[in-house]
Amino acid sequence: MPQAPDLDDISASLRLDASDLGTFLEVLAQKLEGDLPGLVRVRREGGLFRHVRPVQEITVSLGEWAFRLTARPGGRLEATRTHTVRGVSVKSETMEVRPWLAALLQALTTEASTSTAAAQALERLLR
Repeated sequence: MPQAPDLDDISASLRLDASDLGTFLEVLAQKLEGDLPGLVRVRREGGLFRHVRPVQEITVSLGEWAFRLTARPGGRLEATRTHTVRGVSVKSETMEVRPWLAALLQALTTEASTSTAAAQALERLLR
């Protein structure tokens, strides 16, 4: 199984420490949605005719886990991880963003051992 990349490298790549969380969400959405079609869902604010449509929520489904990052009022992020067994959610937990990102990276690393798309997504997060 490939080794999980360093969280600090990924955080820097995604601009996690930037004060603009909208930029972080946009960068993460762009890096994931192109490489993991069908596994990543991005919900954007606004209607069809809005020029700027900021990311409101990113959901990544990997095996039995769903990782959701949601923009909340006041410029904060809510990160959740849900474990599903045979279509039933058995555990859902709210996490801080950095541990959530670490858990997502670990799940991507596990998935990358059997999926070219996941390996590409993991590689792209480092750029």
